[in-house]
Amino acid sequence: MFKLIAFITFAPHLTREEARDYYETRHVPLVKSLMPAIVRYQRNHLAERTAGIDVVTELWFADRAAADRAIADARTAPSIAQRIADDEENFMDRSATRLVIAEEAD
Repeated sequence: MFKLIAFITFAPHLTREEARDYYETRHVPLVKSLMPAIVRYQRNHLAERTAGIDVVTELWFADRAAADRAIADARTAPSIAQRIADDEENFMDRSATRLVIAEEAD
């Protein structure tokens, strides 16, 4: 399986609780609806901000091709990319977020 890992920093204008609530109740359902290729969407909320990170999010895809297609769609399709970006502005510091692609190994 391939996955996208996001290291997310919450927006400074929100408390951690407000940001977490928004992420879980608004953003997660939005992303799931726009990116049906996601097999699993795991959020790991850190006990406290560490190295500027509040959440480590993992998005699993069936294979590399599915991950590449989903990422390309999210970056290039205005209907997907803009909706996700606009919603992220509500709870995260987008300039501090880092994304990586990883392949799991047992």
